[in-house]
Amino acid sequence: MGQEFIAGFIFAFVGCFLFMPFLLWMARLLGLYTIVQEGRCHVYMLFGQVLGVLKEPGFYFLPWHLGLKAPIVNFLGSCEKVDTRLDQEYLRSQPVNSEEGAPMGIGIWYEMFVSNPVSYLFKNADPRASLSTNVRSASVRCLSNMKLNDMLEDRHTMSLKVRQEVSQQAAEWGYKVGSVYIRKVHFRDAKMIFQIQEKVVNRLRQVTSAIKQDGANQVSIITSTAENQAAAEFAKAAAVRPKIVGAALQEISRDPEISSALFEILEAQKLAESKAMITMIPAKTSLLRELMAAGSSVENEPASAATNNHAAPALRTQALHPKKVK
Repeated sequence: MGQEFIAGFIFAFVGCFLFMPFLLWMARLLGLYTIVQEGRCHVYMLFGQVLGVLKEPGFYFLPWHLGLKAPIVNFLGSCEKVDTRLDQEYLRSQPVNSEEGAPMGIGIWYEMFVSNPVSYLFKNADPRASLSTNVRSASVRCLSNMKLNDMLEDRHTMSLKVRQEVSQQAAEWGYKVGSVYIRKVHFRDAKMIFQIQEKVVNRLRQVTSAIKQDGANQVSIITSTAENQAAAEFAKAAAVRPKIVGAALQEISRDPEISSALFEILEAQKLAESKAMITMIPAKTSLLRELMAAGSSVENEPASAATNNHAAPALRTQALHPKKVK
């Protein structure tokens, strides 16, 4: 039982991993079948003639598609495998001139894929390079002498023009042009770029100065308006104040005691705010009369006046809180 299992294992291993691949290789060599991968195309030729073209991916039984010539294609003919996947290319800084004579550079990005493998193989020795050259020449023919403003802004129209110009010639070479897009438009002259930069910088400075000046003017207008309104309100308040004060004093003067107390308080407040020197003279004394007779000032001779009047107490000259002077 064990020997049978080992023998079966060896036979299956040899059959699956050695004999079966060799058998399939011999079948492909004899032209019995082929497998077309995704994005590929097989073109079979014999004695300079195209026998068949297999475009769709999958498994193909060649005698069904090529007939009785299938077994001898691999020996006397050839099979060309063409890549039909989507491809793209970018052409940098293609030189064109605007209507104003400015030297411009244009970057062109375009997509293409092989739509006709037979034309791709036989109508052009290098179709990819020819397509690139055709795109370059079409960009110069279509985009030269355009207005500079349109060249810098309207890229969609420029892309459509180049695509329409290139598509017909590319179809003859087996290519189909997909999207065409103008990705970059720039100036090629360094001096012109520097001059444009200077103009842009100067314009920005002018705009900045204008904005600052406009802001300063707005602030001045707002400030002057506020000051004008404040002055008018202060003038109204100054005109109304005497009326209000007069009405209050008139109301206070109706009661003599309140009026007298108010004026005494105001007098004491003014004396305290002035910070003046106050001389206190006792009541019921003849010192003031004697000083007036002698023509002397109380502030200049306080000591002599105190010695001449023995009945009067000593004078004190000092800064006191407000008191009524008698």
